Amino acid sequence: MAAGEEQSREYLRRHRLPELLHRLGALLLFHRPERPREFLIQVLERVKAGRRAEGEYPFLLDEDNVEAMFSLLDVLGQGHIRPAQYREALKTLGLSTEDVELEDDVNITLDVFKEGMKKKMLESWSV
Repeated sequence: MAAGEEQSREYLRRHRLPELLHRLGALLLFHRPERPREFLIQVLERVKAGRRAEGEYPFLLDEDNVEAMFSLLDVLGQGHIRPAQYREALKTLGLSTEDVELEDDVNITLDVFKEGMKKKMLESWSV
C-alpha cells in the first residue's frame, strides 16, 4: 500500500469520519428532507451544540422507537432480553459493541436497554 493511501486511511480512522458519514447518511435516509444540504448543516449545528452541552444531539431513534425495538426483541413479553439480543440491536443500528461486557446469563431490562442505547448513541456522535 502506498504511503499516501496509508496516511489517508489513518486520517479517516483518527477522525472517525466513516462513522460520522454513516450517521449523517442514516439521518438523511430516515428523514428524507427536501433540502438535504440545509438538513445536514442543521444536524451538524445540533452536534456542535450537544458537544457544548447547549442542546440535544440528533438521534435517529427517539424513546418510543427504542421501546418498540425492545418489545420486538422481547417476543414473549418477559420484560427482559438476552445480552446477545442487545448486542445485535446495537449492531443493527451501527453502534459499537466493543465495550459491552455482559455475561450471557444477565437479563437486560427495558430501562437498561434504553440507557445503554442512549449511551451508545451519544458515543456515536463523539467524532
